[in-house]
Amino acid sequence: MLIDTYGRVATDLRVSLTDRCNLRCTYCMPEEGLQWLAKPDLLTDDEIVRLIGIAVTELGVTEVRFTGGEPLLRPGLVGIVERCAALDPRPRMSLTTNGIGLERTAQALRDAGLDRVNVSLDTLRPEVFQTMTRRKRHGDVLRGLDAARTAGLTPVKVNAVLMPGLNDDEAPDLLAWAVENGYELRFIEQMPLDAQHGWKRDGMITAGDILASLRTRFTLTPEGEEERGSAPAERWLVDGGPARVGVIASVTRPFCRACDRTRLTADGQVRTCLFAREESDLRGALRSGAPDEEIARLWRLAMWGKKAGSGLDDPSFLQPDRPMSAIGG
Repeated sequence: MLIDTYGRVATDLRVSLTDRCNLRCTYCMPEEGLQWLAKPDLLTDDEIVRLIGIAVTELGVTEVRFTGGEPLLRPGLVGIVERCAALDPRPRMSLTTNGIGLERTAQALRDAGLDRVNVSLDTLRPEVFQTMTRRKRHGDVLRGLDAARTAGLTPVKVNAVLMPGLNDDEAPDLLAWAVENGYELRFIEQMPLDAQHGWKRDGMITAGDILASLRTRFTLTPEGEEERGSAPAERWLVDGGPARVGVIASVTRPFCRACDRTRLTADGQVRTCLFAREESDLRGALRSGAPDEEIARLWRLAMWGKKAGSGLDDPSFLQPDRPMSAIGG
């Protein structure tokens, strides 16, 4: 069990498979990209599967989410999913992706045992997509979403970040499109995880702003805390349901008290929080020949020291040194 001093138990593991990405989203990294991790620093496929196996069989993890960077850039992704699906007990597995490449991999991932996907799409307008991501790949994302739905990677969830002056007027249109296509939309407040450290609290679109915009066109009925559980998104029924929309208000309505996550970076570091400034090294233990029991002990020790909250509401908050692409979303 991965328990901390506040009694929270981590059962949801986020695994970053690579720090590389084929987009350059303005809220994540600079146009020129970043200096990527050297290949020897990355966990191998065998090391990833071993760590996930320890988490599932010895530490009580029941959910595994593969992230990046862009996880579809990991050459061994399908094999990793297939091997993790063979674990006993079998974890539920999902993937967070920008959708580029999903059109050609969705069915193979489903056949390997992946349960569902989250796809990032911030706009319905190709020209805005190009401005926000610095790439002309809007159509690829739409085709990837359709392929995921066809393959049965459901519910297909769509993650959207609204940025002032770019797509902040699109919330109702995005929700109408998601409802029409059977996708479950999640709006995410922009978080201070950009490599440029340019995030400003007073410039972000808040959960309150998003909900006010949505209510100009839709009736939203709160789903309630019992349904939410430890999920990061507050959810509302859209026009009485069954469609739902969620808002992840990490900045203005933090959900740290119910957090059930542990995070593993692409280079084998345990992170207790997206905004943590400390990491615990498992890669070194793996490569020095430590047995599973020792690695599990180190993981438990790391999670025991998890802080009460992200610190976003503290005036002295400092952004993590590592950008989102290295941490894993």
